[in-house]
Amino acid sequence: MLEYDAVVIGAGNGGLSAALTLAMQKKKVLVLEKGSVSGGFATSFIRGRFEFEASLHELCDYGTREKNGNLYKLFKQFGVADKLDFVTVPEAFKVISLETGEQYAMPFGREAFISKMESYVPGSRPSMTVFFDLADETSEAMAYLTKMKGRPDSKVLRSKYPNFMRVAPYPVKKVLNAIKMPQKAQRILNVYWSYLGAPESQLSFTHYALMVNLYVNLGAQIPTKRSHGISLALAEEITRNGGEIWYDSEVREILVKDGKVAGVRLADGLEVKTSHVVSNASPHTVYGKMVRSEDVPAEEIKLANARKLAGRGLSMFLGLNRSAKELGLDSYSYFIYQSLDSDKEFENMKKPYCGSQVTVCLNNGLPGCSPEGTTILYFTSLAFSDCYSKEIDGTDYFDVKDRLADVFIDAFEKATGVSIRPYIEEIEVGTPLTYAHYTDSPQGTIYGYLASGLDNLMPRLMTMYDEKRLPGLRFAGGHAMRVSGYNSSYLSGNLAANLTLSDMKEASR
Repeated sequence: MLEYDAVVIGAGNGGLSAALTLAMQKKKVLVLEKGSVSGGFATSFIRGRFEFEASLHELCDYGTREKNGNLYKLFKQFGVADKLDFVTVPEAFKVISLETGEQYAMPFGREAFISKMESYVPGSRPSMTVFFDLADETSEAMAYLTKMKGRPDSKVLRSKYPNFMRVAPYPVKKVLNAIKMPQKAQRILNVYWSYLGAPESQLSFTHYALMVNLYVNLGAQIPTKRSHGISLALAEEITRNGGEIWYDSEVREILVKDGKVAGVRLADGLEVKTSHVVSNASPHTVYGKMVRSEDVPAEEIKLANARKLAGRGLSMFLGLNRSAKELGLDSYSYFIYQSLDSDKEFENMKKPYCGSQVTVCLNNGLPGCSPEGTTILYFTSLAFSDCYSKEIDGTDYFDVKDRLADVFIDAFEKATGVSIRPYIEEIEVGTPLTYAHYTDSPQGTIYGYLASGLDNLMPRLMTMYDEKRLPGLRFAGGHAMRVSGYNSSYLSGNLAANLTLSDMKEASR
């Protein structure tokens, strides 16, 4: 029987990051990917003369070589930072309300962001300044927590990060009300909520403040070779460091002996021996399909049943036969919501065909990404229920896709005043069924578990050492301890691998 120090299930962002971390520590590691390419959601595809990005809008926590974040440092450690080219997108966002027609465009840079908000909401400057001060302290506190591997000295937290300690347990809405931020400023500031997949009344202030601070201070970057360029670079480094990646290799079962991971069995019956597995597949998939029910720890069953799935993926990709300038598209990212009230919008997005979307005009961030005189638009939305499974059941699937496309296009044209329908050359629509088919994600969720209440970022990180998990099994990716998102997935893979290295040391004693 083949034997490895560790097996990684899935070559998505978290799996690739975990595998490379292990391979660089000279561990014999095998990545098993059921698809034919690496990347998972981080990939691209071609329709006609257009190459479409499957999922990435932009990366936060990356920055530039001169002013960089944690993700850049990780990629530098991996040896891929100098092999990848990025461009910084031109603005933070443009948000448009379909209900009221109001729209706001926000820049990067702390002072520029605060000043722009003041122009939209006179009197908001003091509370916006407090927000960013709190965000800075939160970033420093989280860096300390990372350094202490989730086991901080409470005296240090109270003395050095007192304001962090005051706000850490609370959701965004409660903290912004406490610092007396005007309601309109809150609505504009909270535009990024859909990137974390929970509304302001449920979303951790710590998590949201961290993300906004990263976006505003470091800007946002997009890879010139799409997200698949990152996946290929990581996969190449894995093999260069002695790791192996097997494509078209589906794991059917995680083998358990004496209550511990003992190996994996592939769909073709081949068994691979290992004492350590890092799964990029979700706990729902692993415990529901890959581990015998009698071997699943009772605590994991309770946890899985307590968790809620986050946003299911909805998308549309358009190749237009006019340039962005000819069409009158002047922004990179358009956040188009029915309402700027995130709690109300969260409820709207539990129903099919609501029209809310984040749409990217890639040409305004990456000139030359499509043939001259053309434009690429990506439309992304979320469904916060399993409504599309019910919609598709008994209905022609292509009719559902056509209706979804119509709703996306109508909402975009209404919000922007730009006509795009006559210029469509290529179109592709993705539903939750699409994402479930290609990645086996439960119900097609692209955001893992809902980051809400006791399943927010901080509780997950603070309890990761106390999990009553199956010995030898760790998780990486959007369903893991760092919650969803591109940068979170890469960082969670690195963290899962380091925890696995600790497990290996413990087992050798």
